[in-house]
Amino acid sequence: MHYLVAAAVLPALILLFYIRKQDKIEAEPPGLILKLFLLGALTVIPAGIIEAILTTIFGYVLNESSIAYKFIENFLFVALTEEWFKRLVTKKVTWKSPEFNYTYDGVVYAVAVSLGFAAAENLLYVSEGGLKVAILRALTAIPGHTMFAVFMGLQYALAKKAHSAADGPLMRRHLRRSLFFPVLIHGFYDFCISVGNVFSILLFYAFFIMMLIFAILTVRRLSREDAPVSNEDIFV
Repeated sequence: MHYLVAAAVLPALILLFYIRKQDKIEAEPPGLILKLFLLGALTVIPAGIIEAILTTIFGYVLNESSIAYKFIENFLFVALTEEWFKRLVTKKVTWKSPEFNYTYDGVVYAVAVSLGFAAAENLLYVSEGGLKVAILRALTAIPGHTMFAVFMGLQYALAKKAHSAADGPLMRRHLRRSLFFPVLIHGFYDFCISVGNVFSILLFYAFFIMMLIFAILTVRRLSREDAPVSNEDIFV
């Protein structure tokens, strides 16, 4: 049983370690990262409850095997619910934190929350499906949650930068995007899998590889070009 727990959680910890190591200027405190990771794991509970309620109710309205149902379920019930809770935790814990002073920090925070969620979700799946499921999810779901978070974190950091510049409209625009982009990517990711035909699975793998490469390049660029979120930080 212990090896299944390790197989479920270790991939998330490895990816979190990698993302944090790219924070070249000022690494975030381990305590803050651990707090975000654990709170992210806890969001599995409310997200799961809401998803179950919504899918059950909507099952009476549309046929669960229909494309319309799968589209609404994956984009609105699953992706929107999960990403909303992830961003809620990220913003509640870090928005006013003095540690949030560089752009790349936003990515680290969002990834920590998202991988906490992914690790907890993984425990549930692996407890039922065993080692084979752990390996499959280590190659797909864990990197998937990471790339959702990279795009959330980028927009979240840009929102913080706009806030520091007292640009309210731009801040709100980036905050909306910090939810919209991960929901869009997450929803399409899940939708392709749930449709389950040959075309949708091929589309899933093409989309997954493309977005994963884009996320990696984004992380490397942000790490290389990291900058303070406010002009004041330059003089600290």
